[in-house]
Amino acid sequence: MARKFYLTTPIYYVNDVPHIGHAYTTVVSDVIARFHRMLGQDVYFLTGTDEHGQNVERAAKARGLTPIQHADLMVERFRGLWRTLGIGNNDFIRTTEERHRRGVEKLYQKIVAKGDVYKDAYKGWYCTSCESFYPESQIVDGRCPDQGHKVDWTEEESYFFRLSKYQEPLLRHYADHPEFVFPESRRNEVVSFVGAGLKDLSISRSSFSWGIPLPGDPRHVFYVWFDALSNYITALGYGSDRKLYARYWPADIHLVGKDILRFHAVYWPAFLMSADEPLPRRVVAHGWWLRDALKISKSRGGAVDPGPLIEAFGVDAVRHFLLREMVFGQDAGYSDEAFIDRVNTDLANDLGNLVSRTLKMIEDYCAGKVPKSDHRFRGDEPLKEAARDAVSGFVKDFEELDFSAGLARVWSFIGLLNRFIVQNEPWKLSQDPGRRWALESVLYTVAEGLRIVAILVAPVMPASASGLWKRLGVPGDVTAASLQHVHWGELRPGQAIARGEGLFPRIDKAAYLKDVTLKEEPSMDAIKPAAPAAPVAISPAPAGAPAAPATAAGPGPTEIGIDEFARVDLRTARIVAAERVQGADKLLKLTVDLGVETRTIVAGIATRYPPESLIGKTIVVVANLKPAKLRGVLSQGMLLAASDATGQPYILTTEEPVPPGWRVK
Repeated sequence: MARKFYLTTPIYYVNDVPHIGHAYTTVVSDVIARFHRMLGQDVYFLTGTDEHGQNVERAAKARGLTPIQHADLMVERFRGLWRTLGIGNNDFIRTTEERHRRGVEKLYQKIVAKGDVYKDAYKGWYCTSCESFYPESQIVDGRCPDQGHKVDWTEEESYFFRLSKYQEPLLRHYADHPEFVFPESRRNEVVSFVGAGLKDLSISRSSFSWGIPLPGDPRHVFYVWFDALSNYITALGYGSDRKLYARYWPADIHLVGKDILRFHAVYWPAFLMSADEPLPRRVVAHGWWLRDALKISKSRGGAVDPGPLIEAFGVDAVRHFLLREMVFGQDAGYSDEAFIDRVNTDLANDLGNLVSRTLKMIEDYCAGKVPKSDHRFRGDEPLKEAARDAVSGFVKDFEELDFSAGLARVWSFIGLLNRFIVQNEPWKLSQDPGRRWALESVLYTVAEGLRIVAILVAPVMPASASGLWKRLGVPGDVTAASLQHVHWGELRPGQAIARGEGLFPRIDKAAYLKDVTLKEEPSMDAIKPAAPAAPVAISPAPAGAPAAPATAAGPGPTEIGIDEFARVDLRTARIVAAERVQGADKLLKLTVDLGVETRTIVAGIATRYPPESLIGKTIVVVANLKPAKLRGVLSQGMLLAASDATGQPYILTTEEPVPPGWRVK
């Protein structure tokens, strides 16, 4: 019997429309679910909407609607976006559903029976936006500590949960199960919060009526967090038919944003302890998407509507950007430029161009059918080993939720395939009938490498992976392929390929930024993207090589003469080794091959690039820069990199794989 895997997103509050932060959480969850299905596991993936509380009641009143009318409209916005993003959830829970109400009541009754609920009065500072009380010591200028929302002094009768009773049991659980909260930095925050002392928690409200009434006292409705957190078990039939609950609970991962970690890692396990129910195995908190160093959110403004991005770039481009750009668990900066650069570099240049040129050569040289590799050909051995390493490393990284590193491994393998083409020059082999066996072996090797790439990117880009799968003529569904059993040589010779249109058309960044405005909500502040960086011209590829897409030119910020520019010796270089500089968070020590020599270059790119992700990349360096010592390491040149509005670096690479040492002019 397959191992079960139960995964949840937080349920999203329907006081406003979804933005890119919601999309990120849900796409990451979908990628995790798809990945575990491809590992052969029995996956159950839940998402949904949180529809009760004072915020929803106020939002509905402002629109002249009843709360349920408002909720129905917002729910369709979320459902529609998830359909567009290709989210493969098993269930969608709404807190206004009858099955949910029954489950909440059941959980409450078990807690009451334990003696953990009592009636009292509450006086304190309450943040309506966060639906949370805060002690006066945490209030700064009349605003909550988490997100800076305005707080109000609240006095009302309330039912309380004996949270203080569970301080020591929670601390013991964190100690016995260090994996319970991930990443470790968030675990430390939770342990510190609980260790500082827990006060009993108000779990009812009587100042408004939009919620689930408390059994026995309908003047009160459940506190929205007691109501909302219960969804993870009510969706499995808790309180009625418990078949799914018996099969899938406890959850393997609750995926949440770091701002709601306390509710999931403190309140929720305490409720479950009180009710004598098993605790979830892991609560995983991701970072925030930032714009101008501020969290992207509805209340702060500046939220990004993913709809126009999907329309302009495609679903898989959005999914890839979200997984590749953010180091999971950390914050990441969003900008339109970074988005376009990621699409153009990773998808259009690296993968898309490789697919196009490979299929074009199979079409031209092999009558549009997958050729056969000859036993005399030994040039594919390094790629076979690299493929094995890419698969095992990718699975390990994704199991550890290090999605950016896992994708970096895949793109390193893609880089090897591109270099393999340049090194073997199939366009020259095609002119020698005596080397026909070598030509076919080279093209089979690249096509087989692309088949493996399709399997690896399938959890992240299912539509594009399926498109590549079909172009290679492979039967079946790539999203159902096994990540446990990926073997070299399973691409069958003789299969007809279907070249079709390019998988990822290149985006004209300057034109997009000039002509297109992201369709954000009218209440959200528009943020102007930084001006696009001037491109670098690369020496042309050898005659006869398939052409790569052209790069749009753009003006530099100031004018210089040609003589001044000629003094700068720009060269292509290949990174052969990379490591962190001790004691410097931002610096990497790179060893680069300049064709005739190797040099050491120190670069401030460690916040964005793990050292291992850079091995094999072709970059552009200033080769005649005066050497300088940085943190005790002699730097003999400088790599070229652009930066977005947040200062994140983006190294400049060549559009085609080219040998090291070529002059850039």
